[in-house]
Amino acid sequence: MGIDRLDTIFHPTSVAIVGASEQPGSVGQAVIRNLIDGGFEGPVYPVNKGHTTIMGKKAYAALTRIDDPVDLVVVTTSMETVPGIVADCGRIKAAGAVIISVDGKEAGQSGRRLETKIRDAAAGTGLRIVGPDCLGIMCGPARLNASFAGPMPLDGKLAFVSQSGAICTAILDFSLKEHIGFSHFISLGSMLDVDFGDIIDYLSADPAVTSIVMYVESLTRHRNFMSAARSVSRVKPIIALKAGRSRAGAIAAASHTGAMAGEDAVYDAAFQRAGIVRVRTFEELFDTAEILSRKCRFKGPDLAIVSNAGGPGVMAADALSDYGMEPVRLSHETLEALDAILPEHWSHGNPVDILGDATPQRYAAAVSILTRAKEVQALLVMLAPQALTDAVTVAQTLADQFSQTTLPVLTAWLGGIDVEKGRDRFNQAGIATFDTPERAVRAFMNLYRHARGIEMLQQIPPRLSKRIQVDRETAGRLVEIGLSSPGGRLTETEAKSLIAAYGIPVNPTTAAASADEAVSIAKGYGFPVVMKILSRDIIHKMDAGGVILDLKTGDDVKKAYRDLIATAGAAFPQAKIDGVTIQPMIRTPDCELIMGTKRDPDFGPVILFGMGGILADLLNDRAIALPPLNRLLASRLMEGTRIDQLLKGYRNHLPADRERLDEMLIRLSQLTIDFPQIAELDINPVVIKNGQPIAVDARVVLTPSPFPAPMHLAVSPYPAQYESRVQLADIGELLIRPIRPEDAQLLVEMFETLSPQSIYYRFFSPMKQLSPTMLARFTQIDYDREIALVAILESGSSEKMLGAARVILQHNMKDAEFAVLVGDPWHGKGIGAHLLATCLNIARERQFRIIWGTVLAENKGMLALCRKLGFIIKRGGQSGEFELTLDMTQLPPGASFKA
Repeated sequence: MGIDRLDTIFHPTSVAIVGASEQPGSVGQAVIRNLIDGGFEGPVYPVNKGHTTIMGKKAYAALTRIDDPVDLVVVTTSMETVPGIVADCGRIKAAGAVIISVDGKEAGQSGRRLETKIRDAAAGTGLRIVGPDCLGIMCGPARLNASFAGPMPLDGKLAFVSQSGAICTAILDFSLKEHIGFSHFISLGSMLDVDFGDIIDYLSADPAVTSIVMYVESLTRHRNFMSAARSVSRVKPIIALKAGRSRAGAIAAASHTGAMAGEDAVYDAAFQRAGIVRVRTFEELFDTAEILSRKCRFKGPDLAIVSNAGGPGVMAADALSDYGMEPVRLSHETLEALDAILPEHWSHGNPVDILGDATPQRYAAAVSILTRAKEVQALLVMLAPQALTDAVTVAQTLADQFSQTTLPVLTAWLGGIDVEKGRDRFNQAGIATFDTPERAVRAFMNLYRHARGIEMLQQIPPRLSKRIQVDRETAGRLVEIGLSSPGGRLTETEAKSLIAAYGIPVNPTTAAASADEAVSIAKGYGFPVVMKILSRDIIHKMDAGGVILDLKTGDDVKKAYRDLIATAGAAFPQAKIDGVTIQPMIRTPDCELIMGTKRDPDFGPVILFGMGGILADLLNDRAIALPPLNRLLASRLMEGTRIDQLLKGYRNHLPADRERLDEMLIRLSQLTIDFPQIAELDINPVVIKNGQPIAVDARVVLTPSPFPAPMHLAVSPYPAQYESRVQLADIGELLIRPIRPEDAQLLVEMFETLSPQSIYYRFFSPMKQLSPTMLARFTQIDYDREIALVAILESGSSEKMLGAARVILQHNMKDAEFAVLVGDPWHGKGIGAHLLATCLNIARERQFRIIWGTVLAENKGMLALCRKLGFIIKRGGQSGEFELTLDMTQLPPGASFKA
């Protein structure tokens, strides 16, 4: 659902309160009082059939009795009355309703039935609903306080979004004390309709918001959430406190919100993939809000520390060390400058200890030098209370000085009553201030984590040296076998055949139904061999004594066969045993790994990597990522484990083949993308021998999926269905396909063929090259939000990009902007026309509404193409520009665009 009505909800021209009351302490009275005290300038309509006036305002018996338009309705009545009120909201064409009423789904079955009735009442009306069981909403720029919380927050550019009303009021109370400003306070409650994904999308388009802080208990529509967060986190930091990390916390969160929380490690992986910085405690959430709200835009990790005592400086350096960082090394010039103004016994390094008798002037002089030092990217100034130091005067002096610098500055005035007024002075000046070195460093490092996370997300993944090819037909047959088998389990031979169909190297394995057959197979492989029990009913073969290693002769094999069948039969008397499997023995492997996937109830399939073999569960050295994967994401997944150090080469251990491991993870990722029926898949162990990985055991469990591919994924995968080929005169056959993150170099090479005029036509400004940020923006797209096709000329294994076209959804998720770029040598060949027509056909299929773009008057070729495709062309607001629009809703059924 789009977000086009949310702007009206947060900037309404009028508000009605259903259940309004003059009764002191009532929710209805609190909402009206907050609207009035907050300075809301539009009309407020109390609705309560038992009154004629409420708090000096005319009261109405029902929403439908109000003659004037109503944008926002706040509902405070009992939950049983809400479905009828929501139906009235639809009748008066309200944009939205904030349902404060409690006892929705968190109250059990009766609450879930009421929420279903509310959804039914709102269906087809376009009404957006915040809540139920919420505190309400606040929007500073609109002077809107439609809540029963306290007063409006101070003005600021930080948005706070929470499922818990109590957390909202606590943060609000803290913010007033600490002089932290907010643009929005949004309590979502149980999220019957509007959820975190919708709010993130809405806030992304609001220039009054620069950062988003969230308290999350559970999520809904996880794919929509991931799509919104991945889009927004690149331009606006998103910080989240996800509750329910422990089992007890997850149960409490479930009873609170009516939705079970997902496995915590999966949330970690999802937030990392989305570019969200996750914090662990309420204190950390507030500290991060503190630093985001101040004049503290991150420039880099190189932190200088100033203190009037050695101990706090050491504590700050230790806190940095916990994150693998150190204070910046000061240059010779900076040290000389500090030497000239500090006492002889200062620390002569970073942290800069300016000694216990430091005056305001000494602080100011040291800060002046460090803020001008080229090597310093951020500054932490600390003060410990001492008899010779006036904490308030120092704070006042520095606050004035900090207003003159663009460097990110944090302060930590250590202590209680003696320094409290100094912290107050920093708060009033809008300077981030803390009461301990550790809190200041942690907040700063959360800024670093966000910047580093976005930088990593924008890195260009390397290409594999060969193209991924799979046997989907064979894999599909094996999946059907598993679905029709008891427990949905494949045998070892079937499981290995499944992963082999996707190009994952496996140890050759053959089934044997008798001792003689086992001997024959062993001789064919050559000794020594490994024998394993073959049964769908025995999941963990080692637990049943179902694996015998290092069989060196035929007699060994015969005896092992008899022993294995007997042992497994005794351990699992109900199991159907089909025989054994024989495979070559791999002696003295370099190490053993585990790769696998499981279907998470919230985020769909997740990929697991870590230390394998019998120690996998004991040591728990593993990392998790969401598919789809590319080489960069696969490598990052491995780097999240301790065993990765061994894989890179350690002492007498040779490094493993990293590209081969990347490829295995990418192939496993593709298997989970193509077959949502895979509930669990373990490849354990993956043995590394002479640097080369090979799967020696596999286990697969299949169940029907509630979602078809690729809708079972939290992150949209590469849409291979949009690949096609076209034959063009003078060029030959071109591959038309969606753009990939690995295409960055191809895009650079095409850009280099452009004339200054072509660059100006496309980008409306002169450019000499594409920046890394632009490359990431153009190639690392969200396939749910953007259609981006490229024309590729293939020559053997090499590729050349000749053109690109894209249609980019706007924040309302209905309208989209188009753009086309073709390399100069291939102008006039029909490439741009074919690309744009194909993009428009996909947009029609996805039910986009309006396609628009801006074209310079000199770009006559593009104007002619768009006129041919049916765009309406009008002069734009800027001289020399034309605005082009195409209303997709007016196309006849079955219509398609042709180049």
